[in-house]
Amino acid sequence: MNGAYIFGCAGPRLTSEEAAFFREANPWGFILFDRNLENAGQIQALCADLRDSVGRAATVFIDQEGGRVQRLRAPIARNWRPALDFTQAAGIHAPRAMYLRYRLIAAELTRLGIDGNCAPLADIATDKTHPVLRNRCYGVTPGAVISCARGVSTGLIAGGVLPVLKHIPGHGRAQVDSHIGLPSVDAAPEVLMKNDFEPFASLADLPIGMTAHVVFEAYDGDAPATTSKTMIDIIRSKLGFSGLLMTDDISMEALKGSPEARSAAALKAGCDLALHCNGDLDEMRGIADALGPMSKAAAIRAEEALKLRDAATEIDIPATEAELEALITGGPYDPN
Repeated sequence: MNGAYIFGCAGPRLTSEEAAFFREANPWGFILFDRNLENAGQIQALCADLRDSVGRAATVFIDQEGGRVQRLRAPIARNWRPALDFTQAAGIHAPRAMYLRYRLIAAELTRLGIDGNCAPLADIATDKTHPVLRNRCYGVTPGAVISCARGVSTGLIAGGVLPVLKHIPGHGRAQVDSHIGLPSVDAAPEVLMKNDFEPFASLADLPIGMTAHVVFEAYDGDAPATTSKTMIDIIRSKLGFSGLLMTDDISMEALKGSPEARSAAALKAGCDLALHCNGDLDEMRGIADALGPMSKAAAIRAEEALKLRDAATEIDIPATEAELEALITGGPYDPN
């Protein structure tokens, strides 16, 4: 049985110690960050070595949103404008433009051996959304966000890449950067359900989701969604999300306690997988010992998600680029 965690590695090449640990711990998947990326050939080799370490075609994830949050940049991949700038430039064509953008991203990722992307982001931007998140959002209304996020997920799946819906049940109202502190939202339940949570309910059919390290005081004033049984129950029952549910990075400072305690709390609350991103081998050992294998229910959800990796279709890249250029005022790519 696969381990109930997704792990990273420390550098651009897998060490023998890491490979031996992964062989024993058998993480369900892996994730790559800037420290792991040098050039196309090196990335392809690293993805192959990660999969070899567990003896199967484990999913390798990355954060390739565009704008500030894109791990791959030129010349390895296209540089993209931030999502909110991009959708505003596309206007009424934003859903189609986002589909084309992520269809091209999927082609870039699969060429490198990467088959999971932590997108779409279905958080709603507000005037008070923390700057670390705001221009990563797709819009300021549920309808705009839903249509664009659907385009993103469809584009990724068409390219054989698993999408990850984030940050369930909604991070847009948060005014604190969860990388360095714990955001708390005091909006009323009816406001949250009709606005912040609505995109996630509408996209609940997506195969994988990522929780928000955000406290929703109306439901649970003590624990962020990631470690709140109340919030995970809402995600499953009220929002209808039945896919594989991973945490946001368990290393983020929004959470308290050791990495293994945070991970255990998340799974006890109802998450399927702990996502640990910093590549610290000692921390990963502690998490693996604390969590062990995936639950049977999580394994079934994971198996269903993996079926979508086979959905790739052919792409005419010049035609796709030309259509995208025609839709975006000022061009779709980051000129810098």
